[in-house]
Formats: sequence, C-alpha cells, structure tokens
Amino acid sequence: MATEASHAAYAAVAPSAVPITPSGGYLDRMFRAYQSNDVIMEHYNFTGKLKENKYRDGLKPEAIIFLLVCLLIVLENAVVLLAIWKNKKFHLPMYYLLGNLTLSDLLAGFTYMVNIITSGANSLKMTPVLWFLREGGVFIMLAASVISLLAIAIERHVTMVRMKPYQGDKQGRMFGLIGASWVLSVLLGVLPVLGWNCMGNLEQCSTVLPLYAKSYILFCITVFSAILLAIVVLYVRIFHIVKSNTQRLGPGPQRKGLARKSQKYMALLKTVTIVLGVFIVCWLPLFILLLLDFSCKANECKVLFKADYFLGIAMFNSLLNPIIYTLTSKDMRKAILRLLCRHCLLTKDGHVKKIGIPFLECSTSKADAASHRLEGLETTVSSGNFNSGNIPSTIKAFYPRMSKT
Repeated sequence: MATEASHAAYAAVAPSAVPITPSGGYLDRMFRAYQSNDVIMEHYNFTGKLKENKYRDGLKPEAIIFLLVCLLIVLENAVVLLAIWKNKKFHLPMYYLLGNLTLSDLLAGFTYMVNIITSGANSLKMTPVLWFLREGGVFIMLAASVISLLAIAIERHVTMVRMKPYQGDKQGRMFGLIGASWVLSVLLGVLPVLGWNCMGNLEQCSTVLPLYAKSYILFCITVFSAILLAIVVLYVRIFHIVKSNTQRLGPGPQRKGLARKSQKYMALLKTVTIVLGVFIVCWLPLFILLLLDFSCKANECKVLFKADYFLGIAMFNSLLNPIIYTLTSKDMRKAILRLLCRHCLLTKDGHVKKIGIPFLECSTSKADAASHRLEGLETTVSSGNFNSGNIPSTIKAFYPRMSKT
C-alpha cells in the first residue's frame, strides 16, 4: 500500500517521460517535482535501496570514521595551501596550479562531509533539488581534480615546447587554465539539475545514484577517462622532450651540468606523475562500479549497494595528495615543517634538525644547490629579466629557443 501511495504521489508531480514542449504547465509540474520528497522515495524504492537498513538508522560507525578522515583531508590541504601562499618561492605558475589542485581536494573534503552527514535516513528527507546539489558537489570536485591535473600537464608541456620567457604570458595562461577548470567542472556537475536526470523515466535510473540517468554517468566516466588519457600522453611527450634534449648534448661536462640543473624540473614532474598515478588507483574502483551500474538493471547487481565503500577508497585520494607533496618535494616539505613547527623541527639557520627520520631531513647537498640555482634562473627567465649572453651553455642547450630570444 505504501508503494502504491508513493507511485500515485509521484505521478501527480513528476514530469511525463514523453517529451513535452516547454510551457507554463510543464515548468510548473517540473518545479513541483523538484520540491517533492515523494520523488526521492519513489526512486530509492525502485532501485531497491529502501531494503537496506542504513536508510532506516542513523550514522553507522564507519560513517563516523569517514567523517574524521574528511576532517583530516581539510586540515592537510589547508596547510599545503597556506605554505604555498606564505612562501614566495612557490609564487610561480606551476605551484599556483598545484595550489588549485589542493583547493579542489580541500573542497572535496567538505563535500564528502556534507554527503556523509546527509546520507542514510537523511537522504529520504531531502527534496530532489537538494539531492542534486549534494551529489553535484561531489561530481564538481571530482571534475575539478581531473581537469586541474590536465591543466598542470598542459602548462608543463607548453613550457617545454614554447619556452615563453615572460612571466605575464605564463601567468595569463595559468589563470586561464584555472578559470576554465572551474567553469567546466561546475557545468558538468549541474547538468542533472538542469534536466539531464531520470525523473519520470525510472528504467533509466542509476542504482548507485537513483536520480541520475545512466547516460549522464556514462558520459562523465567517458569524459574523465579521456582527460586522464590526454594527461598520460602529455607526460610521455614531456619526458621524451627532456630525454631528447639531454641526449643531444652527448657525453662530457655539459651533459653532467645539464643533468644537475634539470634535477629540480624532473623532481617536480615526478611529484605530479605520482599524484596522477595515485588518482587513477583511488578512483578506478569507483569508475568500474559505475560502469557496472550502467549495464545492470535495478536490483540485479548487489555490489552496487556497497558503493559507499568504493567512494571511501576514492576519498583517500584527497588525503594522500598532501602527503605526496611532503614526501617528494624537499622545498614543500621544508615549507610545511616551518609552518607547522618551526621551533621544534628547524634550527635557527632554517635547516631541519637531525631527528633520525630520513624523509624529514632537508639538508642542502650539492645537487640541491644546483637545483636551487636552476629555480632562481627559471624565476629570472619567467620575469623577463635576463641577458642571453649570461645564460650558461648547458641551459642554452636545454632551452634552445631561449638563447635566440
């Protein structure tokens, strides 16, 4: 009887599955459907989710654990953002793009927290428009992370190929990439609330996300997969360019000098490559689950009811990124340690104390000094304050177009 009443209520407010020419009556019915809690009940009942106990009880113990992880995600990424903001050495386009990725991870922590708090029994108390905003936030943050990784790859590739020696040009490109990443992310996340959903067409509904159309989820996975493939292609080209420029010098002191001075650049590429690999490992299980959701009918694949655990694995990506920055970048590690506990871990001259933990020790070796000199040169070049006659021959070989400028 409850199901029949729910069907009747849904039929009274839901838009017809048959396309209707936009009119005042149609828009009014669609608005009322977006505000009806009965629509949520209908979709969750159709997909079989109402059979689960979690939609009758409060927060489970695992949900509380995930909430604590989300809080840690927010704190970690806030520390990284603060370190980038306070350290002038990081006020460069590449680090701003890394900061944009960190910002998306921080906001992802907030959206995960909102998602967890409003899940379970609270989901059945929501209206469709609130439900779309909740789930759309997760999709926006996922899209922002993926597109931010693409923006970093594009910036590195353009820098290697074009070698533009003007800070203004690089900053304009950087702000353009950041702005475009957020515009595209928001657009992708709001498509369901704008109409690309399965309200009025239950057979096309996702089991994992009962108000989302399966076609929309497949579209998102296709877009994300294409972006990740493009990133891999760009990094392969970047490493090929670096290797070709190094081999062109041949043996001798020039090649050794270039190897030392390119260490900083390659270390940064290594960091971003690890971030990309961790992203794929964390999100791949959820992507596979959503592909299974596309091919399964309602109540057919029981694993789809365990989607929360797959999202939990994906959530750890935002937790691991700040740790990756700390472990792979000595400059970032030193800046974060200085920010967190300057008196505990740093000496008066700014060096990290010898405390018996290798990955925390940031003493400056000859290779590090060379890489710092390279960073200073890159900063000078990017600001346009250089004289081609003063550029070392090894740098000319690595950046052939710079010497012609």
